[in-house]
Amino acid sequence: MLLTIDIGNTNLTLGLYEGDKLGAHWRLATDHNRMPDEYGLQFLGLLQNAGKTLNDLEGISLASVVPPLTGRVIHACREYLKQEPLVVDAGIKTGIKIRYEDPRAVGADRVCDAVAVMKFYGGPACVVDFGTATTFNAITKDGEYLGGAITAGINLAAEALYTRAAKLPRIDLQVPPSVIGRNTVHAMQSGLLFGYVSMVEGMVARFRSELGGDMKVIATGGLAEVVAKETKVIDIIAPWLTLDGLRLIWELNPNP
Repeated sequence: MLLTIDIGNTNLTLGLYEGDKLGAHWRLATDHNRMPDEYGLQFLGLLQNAGKTLNDLEGISLASVVPPLTGRVIHACREYLKQEPLVVDAGIKTGIKIRYEDPRAVGADRVCDAVAVMKFYGGPACVVDFGTATTFNAITKDGEYLGGAITAGINLAAEALYTRAAKLPRIDLQVPPSVIGRNTVHAMQSGLLFGYVSMVEGMVARFRSELGGDMKVIATGGLAEVVAKETKVIDIIAPWLTLDGLRLIWELNPNP
């Protein structure tokens, strides 16, 4: 059994794989104040909740875009799960050629997404990851990661409106009754949701003009399903794409 861990700025996502099948999986809030012992005890609790023990665990594959937390989670894996995690970083095998000007600057989660896309869907592809940031990632038909585009995520934009505009409330991201909001909450929901949908449609069209008309569009991340319901440009919803990539990368590399 393989434990996959994706440390993001907003969520810490974990999944248990038995062979190539994803079993139990969790999406937790990222806590920058949590110490290694707290992470370790939480991981043990999740294993217990899934009906597993340390004897069932064969390895850990980890990706992180939050450097201050990476070391804490690695320490927790060593001390509590008795495993040295494979960390997605420069020097490991991925099967993906990275054409970014500085390959080390590409987020580990984006690399994992690219690996999974080439395995399951093939290129050319545009991967839209709805996380703290919304990222658009271009992958060629030959499996080369070209680069992409990065903008603020929907929840980040909503929080900015709340904190920087005195009369705007904090809202839940839901589909409003209509595009034209008749109150402040509905107007904000419309601007955020439909505004981001329109941005996705526009960016997908621009990516397609460079990657080709046969480009697939894969959406992942916590808000992928919410946005995908409002547009026809997304072909595939893969909420656990990064975890799948972590499993595939683990299989390509010797055990730590």
